[in-house]
Amino acid sequence: MTEEKAPYIKEFPLREAHHLVRDLMTPNPWIYWTDFLFHITLGWAAFFTALFSPFFSLWQLGGFIVAVLALYRSAIFVHELAHLKKGTFKNFRLVWNIICGIPFMIPSFTYDGVHNDHHKPDVYGTSADGEYLPFATHKPAEMVVYVLLSFLIPIVLAARFVLLTPVSYLIPPLRKIVWERSSSLTIDPTYRRAPDAVRNDLNWRQQELGAFLFGASVIALVVLGVLPYSLLVLWYLTAVAVFILNSLRTLAAHAYRNPGDRKMTLAEQYLDSVNIPGNVLITPLWAPVGLRFHATHHLFMSMPYHNLGKAQRRLVNNLTDNSQYIKTIRSGLWPALKQIWHESSEAAKTSPQQNS
Repeated sequence: MTEEKAPYIKEFPLREAHHLVRDLMTPNPWIYWTDFLFHITLGWAAFFTALFSPFFSLWQLGGFIVAVLALYRSAIFVHELAHLKKGTFKNFRLVWNIICGIPFMIPSFTYDGVHNDHHKPDVYGTSADGEYLPFATHKPAEMVVYVLLSFLIPIVLAARFVLLTPVSYLIPPLRKIVWERSSSLTIDPTYRRAPDAVRNDLNWRQQELGAFLFGASVIALVVLGVLPYSLLVLWYLTAVAVFILNSLRTLAAHAYRNPGDRKMTLAEQYLDSVNIPGNVLITPLWAPVGLRFHATHHLFMSMPYHNLGKAQRRLVNNLTDNSQYIKTIRSGLWPALKQIWHESSEAAKTSPQQNS
Protein backbone atom coordinates (compact mmCIF):
# COMPACT_ATOMS: atom_id res chain seq x y z
CA MET A 1 0.00 0.00 0.00
CA THR A 2 2.80 2.41 0.81
CA GLU A 3 4.15 2.16 -2.74
CA GLU A 4 0.95 3.44 -4.38
CA LYS A 5 1.00 6.87 -5.96
CA ALA A 6 -1.95 9.08 -6.69
CA PRO A 7 -2.44 9.51 -10.47
CA TYR A 8 -1.78 13.26 -10.43
CA ILE A 9 1.70 12.71 -8.99
CA LYS A 10 2.75 10.97 -12.22
CA GLU A 11 1.48 13.91 -14.26
CA PHE A 12 3.30 16.61 -12.30
CA PRO A 13 5.31 18.63 -14.88
CA LEU A 14 8.66 18.59 -13.10
CA ARG A 15 10.79 18.72 -16.24
CA GLU A 16 8.84 21.61 -17.73
CA ALA A 17 8.87 23.47 -14.42
CA HIS A 18 12.66 23.19 -14.15
CA HIS A 19 13.04 24.42 -17.72
CA LEU A 20 10.96 27.53 -17.02
CA VAL A 21 13.02 28.66 -14.02
CA ARG A 22 16.50 27.37 -14.83
CA ASP A 23 17.88 30.93 -15.07
CA LEU A 24 16.76 31.87 -11.55
CA MET A 25 19.20 29.78 -9.53
CA THR A 26 21.99 32.32 -8.95
CA PRO A 27 21.91 34.27 -5.66
CA ASN A 28 22.62 38.00 -5.76
CA PRO A 29 25.02 38.89 -2.90
CA TRP A 30 24.00 42.55 -3.09
CA ILE A 31 20.39 41.67 -2.29
CA TYR A 32 21.41 39.41 0.59
CA TRP A 33 23.70 41.96 2.19
CA THR A 34 21.35 44.93 1.71
CA ASP A 35 18.27 43.11 2.96
CA PHE A 36 19.96 41.58 5.98
CA LEU A 37 21.98 44.61 7.10
CA PHE A 38 19.01 46.94 6.76
CA HIS A 39 16.71 44.74 8.82
CA ILE A 40 19.22 43.74 11.49
CA THR A 41 20.15 47.41 11.97
CA LEU A 42 16.49 48.39 12.12
CA GLY A 43 15.77 45.51 14.48
CA TRP A 44 18.45 46.30 17.03
CA ALA A 45 17.74 50.04 16.84
CA ALA A 46 14.07 49.35 17.57
CA PHE A 47 15.05 46.89 20.32
CA PHE A 48 17.10 49.49 22.19
CA THR A 49 14.45 52.13 21.55
CA ALA A 50 11.97 49.86 23.32
CA LEU A 51 14.48 49.11 26.08
CA PHE A 52 15.13 52.75 26.99
CA SER A 53 11.61 54.11 26.43
CA PRO A 54 9.17 54.62 29.32
CA PHE A 55 7.32 51.44 30.27
CA PHE A 56 4.19 50.80 28.20
CA SER A 57 4.65 53.99 26.20
CA LEU A 58 3.83 54.17 22.51
CA TRP A 59 7.55 54.42 21.79
CA GLN A 60 8.18 51.19 23.65
CA LEU A 61 5.27 49.37 22.05
CA GLY A 62 6.19 50.58 18.58
CA GLY A 63 9.85 49.77 19.11
CA PHE A 64 8.97 46.27 20.29
CA ILE A 65 6.76 45.52 17.28
CA VAL A 66 9.34 46.80 14.80
CA ALA A 67 12.10 44.90 16.62
CA VAL A 68 10.17 41.64 16.49
CA LEU A 69 9.38 41.89 12.78
CA ALA A 70 12.83 43.12 11.71
CA LEU A 71 14.77 40.66 13.87
CA TYR A 72 12.46 37.83 12.78
CA ARG A 73 13.28 38.55 9.15
CA SER A 74 16.96 38.76 9.99
CA ALA A 75 16.91 35.45 11.86
CA ILE A 76 15.14 33.65 9.00
CA PHE A 77 18.24 34.15 6.87
CA VAL A 78 19.52 31.05 8.65
CA HIS A 79 17.29 29.16 6.21
CA GLU A 80 19.13 30.69 3.26
CA LEU A 81 22.47 29.86 4.86
CA ALA A 82 21.44 26.21 4.96
CA HIS A 83 20.82 26.21 1.19
CA LEU A 84 23.55 28.41 -0.24
CA LYS A 85 26.16 26.53 -2.24
CA LYS A 86 28.77 24.94 0.00
CA GLY A 87 31.74 27.20 0.58
CA THR A 88 30.05 30.39 -0.64
CA PHE A 89 28.89 33.50 1.25
CA LYS A 90 31.51 32.90 3.97
CA ASN A 91 31.66 36.54 5.07
CA PHE A 92 27.87 36.81 5.07
CA ARG A 93 27.65 33.69 7.25
CA LEU A 94 30.22 35.11 9.67
CA VAL A 95 28.51 38.49 9.98
CA TRP A 96 25.08 36.87 10.33
CA ASN A 97 26.34 34.75 13.21
CA ILE A 98 28.01 37.65 15.00
CA ILE A 99 25.14 40.15 14.92
CA CYS A 100 22.09 37.88 14.72
CA GLY A 101 22.61 34.15 15.24
CA ILE A 102 24.76 34.28 18.36
CA PRO A 103 22.81 37.08 20.13
CA PHE A 104 19.64 35.00 19.70
CA MET A 105 21.35 31.73 20.64
CA ILE A 106 20.71 30.26 17.18
CA PRO A 107 24.15 30.08 15.54
CA SER A 108 23.93 28.79 11.99
CA PHE A 109 25.29 25.33 12.79
CA THR A 110 22.01 24.56 14.55
CA TYR A 111 20.31 24.54 11.14
CA ASP A 112 23.17 23.70 8.79
CA GLY A 113 23.09 20.06 7.73
CA VAL A 114 19.92 19.41 9.72
CA HIS A 115 17.60 21.33 7.42
CA ASN A 116 19.10 19.81 4.30
CA ASP A 117 17.87 16.39 5.41
CA HIS A 118 14.34 17.81 5.41
CA HIS A 119 14.56 18.08 1.61
CA LYS A 120 15.87 14.59 0.94
CA PRO A 121 13.30 12.25 -0.69
CA ASP A 122 14.30 9.45 1.67
CA VAL A 123 13.80 11.67 4.72
CA TYR A 124 11.09 14.26 4.06
CA GLY A 125 7.89 13.53 5.96
CA THR A 126 9.26 10.40 7.61
CA SER A 127 10.03 9.81 11.26
CA ALA A 128 13.65 10.73 10.45
CA ASP A 129 12.63 14.27 9.45
CA GLY A 130 13.17 16.57 12.41
CA GLU A 131 11.18 19.36 10.73
CA TYR A 132 8.03 17.38 10.13
CA LEU A 133 5.28 16.12 12.40
CA PRO A 134 1.99 14.66 11.10
CA PHE A 135 -0.14 17.42 12.61
CA ALA A 136 -3.01 16.84 10.17
CA THR A 137 -3.40 13.23 11.33
CA HIS A 138 -3.12 13.96 15.07
CA LYS A 139 -5.18 15.87 17.61
CA PRO A 140 -5.45 19.67 17.17
CA ALA A 141 -4.15 20.06 20.71
CA GLU A 142 -0.70 19.06 19.48
CA MET A 143 -0.58 22.17 17.31
CA VAL A 144 -1.56 24.33 20.27
CA VAL A 145 1.19 22.79 22.38
CA TYR A 146 3.67 23.34 19.57
CA VAL A 147 2.90 27.07 19.45
CA LEU A 148 2.94 27.40 23.25
CA LEU A 149 6.40 25.87 23.38
CA SER A 150 7.57 29.19 21.95
CA PHE A 151 7.50 30.49 25.53
CA LEU A 152 10.10 27.91 26.58
CA ILE A 153 12.41 27.85 23.56
CA PRO A 154 14.40 31.03 24.41
CA ILE A 155 15.10 29.71 27.91
CA VAL A 156 16.09 26.29 26.55
CA LEU A 157 18.43 27.85 23.99
CA ALA A 158 20.07 30.08 26.59
CA ALA A 159 20.53 27.11 28.92
CA ARG A 160 21.95 25.00 26.11
CA PHE A 161 24.71 27.49 25.27
CA VAL A 162 25.38 29.24 28.58
CA LEU A 163 25.14 26.19 30.86
CA LEU A 164 25.46 22.99 28.84
CA THR A 165 28.39 24.15 26.73
CA PRO A 166 30.90 24.41 29.61
CA VAL A 167 29.36 21.56 31.60
CA SER A 168 29.50 19.19 28.64
CA TYR A 169 33.23 19.81 28.29
CA LEU A 170 33.70 19.01 31.96
CA ILE A 171 31.62 15.84 31.54
CA PRO A 172 32.70 14.38 28.16
CA PRO A 173 29.87 11.81 27.84
CA LEU A 174 27.44 14.73 27.95
CA ARG A 175 28.91 16.14 24.71
CA LYS A 176 27.31 13.40 22.63
CA ILE A 177 23.92 13.99 24.26
CA VAL A 178 24.14 17.76 23.78
CA TRP A 179 25.01 17.33 20.11
CA GLU A 180 22.27 14.80 19.41
CA ARG A 181 19.46 16.28 21.50
CA SER A 182 19.99 20.03 21.82
CA SER A 183 21.95 21.31 18.85
CA SER A 184 19.26 21.42 16.15
CA LEU A 185 16.48 23.81 15.25
CA THR A 186 13.76 21.24 14.65
CA ILE A 187 10.13 20.73 15.64
CA ASP A 188 10.32 17.03 16.54
CA PRO A 189 11.42 16.65 20.19
CA THR A 190 12.54 13.07 19.55
CA TYR A 191 14.97 14.08 16.79
CA ARG A 192 18.55 12.85 17.12
CA ARG A 193 21.22 14.74 15.21
CA ALA A 194 23.71 12.53 13.38
CA PRO A 195 27.42 12.96 14.21
CA ASP A 196 28.19 14.07 10.65
CA ALA A 197 25.20 16.38 10.20
CA VAL A 198 27.34 19.40 9.25
CA ARG A 199 27.47 20.88 5.76
CA ASN A 200 29.09 24.33 5.88
CA ASP A 201 29.66 25.09 9.54
CA LEU A 202 32.78 23.08 10.27
CA ASN A 203 33.61 25.84 12.76
CA TRP A 204 30.56 24.96 14.83
CA ARG A 205 32.64 24.67 17.99
CA GLN A 206 33.74 28.28 17.58
CA GLN A 207 30.11 29.29 17.05
CA GLU A 208 29.16 27.39 20.19
CA LEU A 209 31.92 29.12 22.15
CA GLY A 210 30.83 32.49 20.80
CA ALA A 211 27.25 31.90 21.93
CA PHE A 212 28.49 30.86 25.38
CA LEU A 213 30.74 33.90 25.77
CA PHE A 214 28.04 36.29 24.56
CA GLY A 215 25.30 34.85 26.76
CA ALA A 216 27.49 34.52 29.84
CA SER A 217 28.86 38.05 29.41
CA VAL A 218 25.42 39.63 29.08
CA ILE A 219 24.10 37.76 32.12
CA ALA A 220 27.19 38.72 34.15
CA LEU A 221 26.84 42.39 33.19
CA VAL A 222 23.19 42.33 34.23
CA VAL A 223 24.00 40.69 37.57
CA LEU A 224 26.75 43.26 38.19
CA GLY A 225 24.32 46.08 37.47
CA VAL A 226 26.10 47.32 34.37
CA LEU A 227 23.12 46.40 32.19
CA PRO A 228 19.48 46.59 33.33
CA TYR A 229 17.47 43.44 34.07
CA SER A 230 14.91 44.74 31.62
CA LEU A 231 17.39 43.87 28.86
CA LEU A 232 16.95 40.15 29.56
CA VAL A 233 13.18 40.55 29.87
CA LEU A 234 12.96 42.35 26.53
CA TRP A 235 15.28 39.80 24.88
CA TYR A 236 13.04 37.01 26.14
CA LEU A 237 9.80 38.67 25.03
CA THR A 238 11.25 39.49 21.61
CA ALA A 239 12.48 35.93 21.16
CA VAL A 240 9.11 34.52 22.24
CA ALA A 241 7.27 36.72 19.75
CA VAL A 242 9.68 35.68 16.98
CA PHE A 243 9.21 31.99 17.76
CA ILE A 244 5.41 32.34 17.91
CA LEU A 245 5.39 33.95 14.47
CA ASN A 246 7.68 31.25 13.16
CA SER A 247 5.58 28.47 14.69
CA LEU A 248 2.44 29.77 12.98
CA ARG A 249 4.34 30.11 9.71
CA THR A 250 5.66 26.57 10.11
CA LEU A 251 2.16 25.18 10.65
CA ALA A 252 1.09 26.90 7.43
CA ALA A 253 4.14 25.72 5.46
CA HIS A 254 3.07 22.10 4.90
CA ALA A 255 -0.05 19.96 4.86
CA TYR A 256 1.57 17.53 7.34
CA ARG A 257 -0.53 14.60 6.12
CA ASN A 258 2.17 11.94 5.93
CA PRO A 259 2.02 9.79 9.10
CA GLY A 260 5.76 9.23 8.84
CA ASP A 261 5.87 5.65 7.59
CA ARG A 262 6.21 6.35 3.85
CA LYS A 263 8.86 8.03 1.73
CA MET A 264 7.66 10.76 -0.61
CA THR A 265 8.79 11.76 -4.10
CA LEU A 266 9.80 15.33 -4.95
CA ALA A 267 6.39 15.94 -6.52
CA GLU A 268 4.70 14.60 -3.39
CA GLN A 269 6.88 16.86 -1.25
CA TYR A 270 5.67 19.80 -3.29
CA LEU A 271 2.02 18.83 -3.05
CA ASP A 272 2.40 18.37 0.71
CA SER A 273 3.74 21.92 0.95
CA VAL A 274 2.01 25.30 0.77
CA ASN A 275 2.42 28.52 -1.22
CA ILE A 276 0.85 31.67 0.22
CA PRO A 277 1.68 34.53 -2.20
CA GLY A 278 -0.72 36.72 -0.24
CA ASN A 279 -0.28 40.47 0.07
CA VAL A 280 3.12 41.79 -0.96
CA LEU A 281 3.21 44.12 2.07
CA ILE A 282 1.66 41.99 4.82
CA THR A 283 2.50 38.37 4.05
CA PRO A 284 6.31 38.85 4.09
CA LEU A 285 6.01 40.11 7.67
CA TRP A 286 5.10 36.64 8.96
CA ALA A 287 6.62 34.60 6.09
CA PRO A 288 9.81 36.55 5.34
CA VAL A 289 12.77 35.84 3.06
CA GLY A 290 10.75 33.99 0.42
CA LEU A 291 9.04 31.55 2.77
CA ARG A 292 5.59 32.52 1.52
CA PHE A 293 6.57 30.47 -1.54
CA HIS A 294 7.45 27.44 0.55
CA ALA A 295 6.08 24.81 -1.82
CA THR A 296 7.99 26.34 -4.72
CA HIS A 297 11.09 26.29 -2.53
CA HIS A 298 10.63 22.54 -2.09
CA LEU A 299 10.69 22.12 -5.85
CA PHE A 300 13.83 24.23 -6.22
CA MET A 301 15.63 24.22 -2.90
CA SER A 302 18.74 25.88 -4.38
CA MET A 303 16.81 28.85 -5.73
CA PRO A 304 17.64 32.08 -3.84
CA TYR A 305 14.77 33.60 -1.92
CA HIS A 306 14.68 36.77 -4.02
CA ASN A 307 13.74 34.77 -7.15
CA LEU A 308 10.99 32.59 -5.69
CA GLY A 309 8.22 35.10 -6.41
CA LYS A 310 9.32 35.41 -10.02
CA ALA A 311 9.42 31.62 -10.31
CA GLN A 312 5.92 31.36 -8.85
CA ARG A 313 4.53 33.77 -11.43
CA ARG A 314 6.27 32.05 -14.33
CA LEU A 315 5.00 28.63 -13.34
CA VAL A 316 1.41 29.78 -12.81
CA ASN A 317 1.34 31.63 -16.12
CA ASN A 318 3.49 29.44 -18.37
CA LEU A 319 3.10 25.79 -17.40
CA THR A 320 1.22 23.94 -20.13
CA ASP A 321 -0.99 22.54 -17.37
CA ASN A 322 -0.68 24.36 -14.06
CA SER A 323 -3.52 22.50 -12.34
CA GLN A 324 -1.15 20.50 -10.14
CA TYR A 325 1.09 23.46 -9.35
CA ILE A 326 -1.71 25.70 -8.09
CA LYS A 327 -3.06 23.01 -5.75
CA THR A 328 -0.60 24.18 -3.10
CA ILE A 329 -1.77 27.81 -3.12
CA ARG A 330 -3.62 29.17 -0.08
CA SER A 331 -5.09 32.65 0.13
CA GLY A 332 -3.54 33.55 3.48
CA LEU A 333 -2.21 32.43 6.84
CA TRP A 334 -5.63 32.03 8.42
CA PRO A 335 -7.07 29.83 5.62
CA ALA A 336 -3.95 27.65 5.74
CA LEU A 337 -4.17 27.24 9.52
CA LYS A 338 -7.92 26.70 9.31
CA GLN A 339 -7.46 23.89 6.80
CA ILE A 340 -4.87 21.96 8.80
CA TRP A 341 -6.95 22.46 11.96
CA HIS A 342 -10.01 21.07 10.17
CA GLU A 343 -8.11 18.04 8.88
CA SER A 344 -6.66 17.43 12.32
CA SER A 345 -10.10 17.67 13.93
CA GLU A 346 -11.55 15.22 11.42
CA ALA A 347 -8.68 12.82 11.99
CA ALA A 348 -9.22 13.01 15.75
CA LYS A 349 -12.90 12.14 15.33
CA THR A 350 -12.13 9.00 13.34
CA SER A 351 -9.10 7.93 15.38
CA PRO A 352 -9.53 4.60 17.18
CA GLN A 353 -7.80 6.12 20.18
CA GLN A 354 -10.47 8.79 20.39
CA ASN A 355 -13.21 6.19 20.40
CA SER A 356 -11.65 3.86 22.94
